[in-house]
Amino acid sequence: MVVTGRPNAWRLFFAMRGSVLPHIATSILACTALATLVTLTHGLLFSWKVTLTPVPFTLIGLALAIFLGFRNGAAYDRFWEARKLWGELIHRSRTLARQQAWVAGAAPGGEGDRLVRRAIAYAHALRCQLRGLDARADTARWLAADEQAGLEASRGGGQYLLRRHTEDLARWVREGRLAAPLAAEMDRTLSALGAVQAGCERIASTPIPFAYTLLLHRTAYLYCLLLPFGLVDLIGIMTPVVVAIVSYTFFGLDAHGDEIEQPFGLRPHHLPLDALCRTIEINLLEAAGARDLPAPLDPVDHLLH
Repeated sequence: MVVTGRPNAWRLFFAMRGSVLPHIATSILACTALATLVTLTHGLLFSWKVTLTPVPFTLIGLALAIFLGFRNGAAYDRFWEARKLWGELIHRSRTLARQQAWVAGAAPGGEGDRLVRRAIAYAHALRCQLRGLDARADTARWLAADEQAGLEASRGGGQYLLRRHTEDLARWVREGRLAAPLAAEMDRTLSALGAVQAGCERIASTPIPFAYTLLLHRTAYLYCLLLPFGLVDLIGIMTPVVVAIVSYTFFGLDAHGDEIEQPFGLRPHHLPLDALCRTIEINLLEAAGARDLPAPLDPVDHLLH
């Protein structure tokens, strides 16, 4: 995620960090080159004068802008829901670390420490699952050897760790170390963690329907490629400039929607899951009584991963 202060208006005009311009530059140049050619030939195509007026472009442009707004709004809803889910993960992880005090004998350094470290491993396992990464190196630091082996053998990812939490709750109740009502409250916390995982999996596995994306791409390209024929007789030599600005706007909005549609990746505008996992590490280790806490992750070149 891009983390930077808003520059002044002049610097903002030339800012490239976090811009989608590098990804759409080829498309803009192609449309601008065509507009330049149309301007030089005065709209002639193989000795045939292509006669278009600005009226259809006004109507299509309005519809395209509304469609872009709808699609980008849907993409941002997915991004914001994903951020709320990870906020819930932080909240529930802190709650679970606090609730360990209800267990008789679960002092820091013993079973309480194991519960906290398992919760940290759960966050890392979910992060790697969503990003399609190998979680073994990140979870092995926090889990005992038998739990790490069980996690690697499990197809459910973090669900295995939640089951281990539940097994501990059941054992503590049987041993009389945890009252049943308190165990039920802790189980609700575990259920909330499972709901976070299910919500993230739903976002990651269900993109915006491809028909929307395809229609938007085609309409934006056709609009920008035909636009110079409708402008050349009206504004003449300024046609390439206007086409470049319009294509930058439409292609840029399209590309930005593509980027935030799947918010769990590693591109500049995706969620900083590494930093969120580090927050969980700090909070839970502090709750477990640790003194040597890791430092929060800082942006590198204004990018926070």
